[in-house]
Amino acid sequence: MNRRFAAVDCGTNALRWLIAEQRGDGVLEPLERELRLVRLGEGVDATGRFAPAAVERTLAALDECADRIRGAGVQGVRFVATSAARDVSNADEFLAAVSARLGLPAEIIDGTEEAALSFTGALAGVPEPDDPVLITDVGGGSTELVVGTAGRIELAVSLDIGSVRLTERFWSSDPPSTEDVARATAFVDAQLSSMSEVLAGVRSWVAVGGTATTLAALQLGLDHYDSARVQGAELTGDSLAALADRLAASRSAELVSELMPPLRAQVIAAGALICHRIQNLVGDVPCIVSETDILDGIVIGLLER
Repeated sequence: MNRRFAAVDCGTNALRWLIAEQRGDGVLEPLERELRLVRLGEGVDATGRFAPAAVERTLAALDECADRIRGAGVQGVRFVATSAARDVSNADEFLAAVSARLGLPAEIIDGTEEAALSFTGALAGVPEPDDPVLITDVGGGSTELVVGTAGRIELAVSLDIGSVRLTERFWSSDPPSTEDVARATAFVDAQLSSMSEVLAGVRSWVAVGGTATTLAALQLGLDHYDSARVQGAELTGDSLAALADRLAASRSAELVSELMPPLRAQVIAAGALICHRIQNLVGDVPCIVSETDILDGIVIGLLER
């Protein structure tokens, strides 16, 4: 008998959900994978609180998500909130509103669990990588880095570097000034410094999340998002460097397109910078972009329960 499950990931910049079905032969088939850019973490780095307008945007998207999940007839659902929710003093009010809409407890997960779920989800969508493998998820508020061998996690770290956080903290203009980029780069490098020896030893690298998939779409020259082409796309060190430079030199309004809505265009330069600085430590290992991510990890966890 087929079983359906749903996962909801509420990050700093996006609300995303996955509805998937486990067929009788055990294969997990995605039925619906959706993203709504809501910028829940707007201003959080400076104020330590969710802004009312940001909460309103997020709950409006969640209403749509809840309707889809109810209509799908799922057997299990899990909602997780990540970086932005970890940083605010009014998270309980937000979680209560989420629980009322979904009819289940809403969770804030720590960075270690977020990294582990991303690791599980990423490996579900790519051919077996060479070990040790690095999984990265550059989000709006934090970046998760997981290193594993033979499908097992050896090290999982969550760092407070994300595309929204960097943009709000360091960009003084649009596009950012040379000094803005230099200060952001120094900050990211300092955060990554404790991982430098580990990252230098990885033999494969898989990147998940909206920053990575958007960069892959840009590298492919897509004018609209095509998940089939993005899945498995390869970003070399040269291409990441070129993308980071080009995006840092572009006004966000110039980047807005069907491929990149305003809330992504405003922060993609900072996300590209983070990816480029990770690549600087990884070396010549190319970055493989995967569509499967924390959402798939959550659903796999529900299946195992």
